[in-house]
Amino acid sequence: MRFAENRTFGNLFQPTYEEIVNGFKLKGNWNRQFFNNKNDIVLELGCGKGEYTTGLARMNPEKNFIAIDIKGARMWRGLKTAKEESLTNLAFARTRINLINYFFGKNEVSEIWIPFPDPHPRELKSGKRLTSPYFLGLYQQFLKPDGIIHLKTDNILFFEYTQDVIRENGHQLLLANYNVYGSGMKNEVTEIQTFYEHKWLEHGTKIKYLEFRLNRE
Repeated sequence: MRFAENRTFGNLFQPTYEEIVNGFKLKGNWNRQFFNNKNDIVLELGCGKGEYTTGLARMNPEKNFIAIDIKGARMWRGLKTAKEESLTNLAFARTRINLINYFFGKNEVSEIWIPFPDPHPRELKSGKRLTSPYFLGLYQQFLKPDGIIHLKTDNILFFEYTQDVIRENGHQLLLANYNVYGSGMKNEVTEIQTFYEHKWLEHGTKIKYLEFRLNRE
């Protein structure tokens, strides 16, 4: 039922693999052909139910948001919310994140949010982490030179792994916070919470946050 309803949403893009690699139609043209404005584009990677993206879109009507995930059943909730609230600055793309460079042109994206990604705790799978050198290399292909990446996580190993990647690859660390709710921070980092984030907070888990820019040399 949800997959069927997903096909009715005009802000959901779920191209086939062939359509992606042969030239996705909106690559480099999201603002001109979909949003019809020149506002900054912000991505959320691994959006799940779209709780974070919809929150960001509400708080920042002057920006355009695109939520990325492969699981359409989860995205349905975000799509419904966007329709119910008339969030015209929000789109969804159903794809694997390792194909994301096919979706956006050079310097097309201003910010990337990665809230609570799979930490892939086993070292053998570290290359699958969304802040691994491999994925950061993909983001460099479309993120603006001064673009910012935001990471929010409950996992201390993932948090420290990402700091290591930033340091070892010469990226610019802007902010590292080991306990956002105990630091007095008041912005979209603390004012938007996912369902599972509520659960972690109830169990006393500290939520961590990183903000950084990519090295362009």
